[in-house]
Amino acid sequence: MFNGFSHSVMGASHEKTGLVCQDSSAFKICDNYAVAVVADGHGSKKHFRSHIGSKYAVESTIEAIDRYCENYDDFEENFPKNHKMILRNIEKQIISNWNKKVEKHLAENPVTADEKSKFTDEEFEKIAPESYYGSTLIAAVACKNFTFGVQIGDGSLVALFDDGKAVMPMEYNESAPANVTASICNSNAATMFSSFFNDKKKLIALYASTDGLYTSFGSEYDFLDYHTIITSQLTNIEVFKKSIVNNLTKRSHFGTEDDISLSCVFNEDIVRDEKELIAKAVEDNKKAAAERKAALLTKRV
Repeated sequence: MFNGFSHSVMGASHEKTGLVCQDSSAFKICDNYAVAVVADGHGSKKHFRSHIGSKYAVESTIEAIDRYCENYDDFEENFPKNHKMILRNIEKQIISNWNKKVEKHLAENPVTADEKSKFTDEEFEKIAPESYYGSTLIAAVACKNFTFGVQIGDGSLVALFDDGKAVMPMEYNESAPANVTASICNSNAATMFSSFFNDKKKLIALYASTDGLYTSFGSEYDFLDYHTIITSQLTNIEVFKKSIVNNLTKRSHFGTEDDISLSCVFNEDIVRDEKELIAKAVEDNKKAAAERKAALLTKRV
């Protein structure tokens, strides 16, 4: 029923400066549910272990979803009725899992002299240890009769339901104060999540991506159209996996030069059954794009 893919590529800017890829991604397919996750380690100076933090964010999320779906029949019955409360609990579980992993890693791998050398003693003392590992997080979950997602920090979650339209269903959360990055490392991280829940439409595909993908496009229209196009290619997943790696690599080198991660879960049966619907959506998007371009040229004249 479900299938998926995930991939992370290093941005050209990181290759030039010798930085490691700070993105992480994964997907997991189970009989009754599927999870797609991406995380983007913060690039600023004080988050010097963010590539590890993003890896832990992905792992922590899948572990939390697995825990709640362990007794799937009960989960499927209770979640639609109490999804707001359960989503908050899942978010708290993700944070708890992540903090435990970070604490363990730091205990086993104390900060090195080289890592400290980038700071004055005064600067270093002001950094909370969990900040070394700071990361964003986006997770998209498909179940048999509903879908949901959670997000902290930037990046995008895109859904295609059985009307064939690509949408970003996540409600924007402005709980992060000005000049404060919403991050899994923040002391109030559990209050910074955005989330969505849908049980009205049948799922075709769910995508989670780090901000390097969105910023490689000229507009939100182009970004959403891209997801419709790649959904039309999911009928041959093995061929698609090779082409998507090449495409993401090109975007990471010739777009904003940032790391890019894309993770997806999709319903194989609906992708196959709605092949014509998806193909029509691709053509409609092309026409709309041409009309926007023509309108823009007319406006300039």
